[in-house]
Amino acid sequence: MTFTWESALAELHSRREIAAKLGGPERVARQHEQGRLTIRERIERITTDFVEVGEFARFPNRDAAGNDLGSLPSSYVCGLATVDGRRIAIGGEDFTVRAGAPQSYLDRWKGGMGGFVEDLAHQYRIPLVLFMEGIGGDVAAQDEKGHSYLVSSMSWKRSFELMSEVPVLVAVLGSAAGGTAGRAVISHFSVISAGSVLFAGGPPVVRRALGRDVDKHELGGAEMHTRVSGAIDNLADDENDAFAQIRQVLSYLPQNVWELPPRGDRSDPVDRSCDELLRIVPENRRRPYKMRDVLTTIVDRDSYFEIGPDWGKAVITAFARIDGIPVGVVASNPMHLAGALDGAAAEKQIRFVDLCSTFHLPIVYFVDVPGFMVGPDAERAGVLRMGMRAIQSIVEAEVPVVTVHVRKAYGMAVSATANPDALGLRIAWPSGEWGDMPIEGGVEAGFRREIEQADDPDAFRRRVEQRLLDAADPWKTVEAFGMEMMIDPRDTRRIVAQFLDASLHSLRTKLGPPQRRWTMRP
Repeated sequence: MTFTWESALAELHSRREIAAKLGGPERVARQHEQGRLTIRERIERITTDFVEVGEFARFPNRDAAGNDLGSLPSSYVCGLATVDGRRIAIGGEDFTVRAGAPQSYLDRWKGGMGGFVEDLAHQYRIPLVLFMEGIGGDVAAQDEKGHSYLVSSMSWKRSFELMSEVPVLVAVLGSAAGGTAGRAVISHFSVISAGSVLFAGGPPVVRRALGRDVDKHELGGAEMHTRVSGAIDNLADDENDAFAQIRQVLSYLPQNVWELPPRGDRSDPVDRSCDELLRIVPENRRRPYKMRDVLTTIVDRDSYFEIGPDWGKAVITAFARIDGIPVGVVASNPMHLAGALDGAAAEKQIRFVDLCSTFHLPIVYFVDVPGFMVGPDAERAGVLRMGMRAIQSIVEAEVPVVTVHVRKAYGMAVSATANPDALGLRIAWPSGEWGDMPIEGGVEAGFRREIEQADDPDAFRRRVEQRLLDAADPWKTVEAFGMEMMIDPRDTRRIVAQFLDASLHSLRTKLGPPQRRWTMRP
């Protein structure tokens, strides 16, 4: 056939139209009826500058009897995009093409499990954004290949390598099972839209393996994973909310570990009044308060973004900015377990501290912790192992840590808030109190026999508690330089901003992958 530009370009446009139809009009319509977008529509919502790679890849399609039904476009779409002026690698499955299952090695090579899009992020040192919706595996793939394959033939090496190189941000939008679900949790930030599900094996697999009928949302619903398992960080109202969260998290992070995070707007004065702090933290030390109100008062206006708000609630973790500097905020939450550090909260802190250390975000830790959580449930949930790992994470953090003691600081949990062997900074408010253990519980444990033998045990206990409280004057620790600074709470924003700004000079000399990334935690 004689070559002409007209016929060649007509063929290209024809193939492009076929690829754009994905699984066909009926399946696309069904996707829309269920409130979900196709993969190309998702990419269009987050960027207007997408260059697709592998657009014309196709695979043979057969029915259950092995009859040839022609071919279908690849279920995986990926390429290069620009989000808020930053280059990223982006990709994801499309559920309209055989439920997003990878077609033999074609989509595994293109996709987010050691495939082209991951190589693109790795080689170009750019963030990776993945939209996950697929069943993970498909027995039909071996029909296309002509033989079955070992899952161990799939390489996850690149997926794990990226965790110490570039930001990896994932949105689960629909059903994610098997390998798709596994890939979703290998990320620095993950978000799942309401109504979506994530599991190692879906209800049919559970029925076959365990003989149990289970609802897919009970098995791996969005709320379960953001409230109970902690497998996914944040819940989104819908897909648009998920896209917005991805964009916001990206704004705090650098392109890669060889760069500093971008400094943001500095219009919020560092010396603005923070008088609200004296109202937020009550004078009565027994009364709880909303730590989130403390945080949003101190950080730059409208810069606070919480990670994992519904899981591990005894600790708050968030991105924010102070004088435009992106920081990781960690804080005790006195509204949950009185701020005591339990296993789930410790794990949440570990993951977040590691994230901040990887991408050079200084950590600001607001402390009001009575110690590790105690009791049978806490022990069975591994509070000691997870708590010590939390201590290890802060000790190994390769970024400056500024610790603000708001109120309580008792027991081993305090070791998870600062590293005395590094040049961190510990700041106390006059409301601060600290020691081996809270006075109340310590009196009960240390003077139990004397209390029981007293004529009026309650009155005797209160006298002992007051005597020990008087002896635990925090000013004595400050005078001994056991606490670096005691400040007016209203000066916290200004002072922290000054130290963060100075710390940037050190951070610029330590760029690159984290040095302790292979350290085994207990």
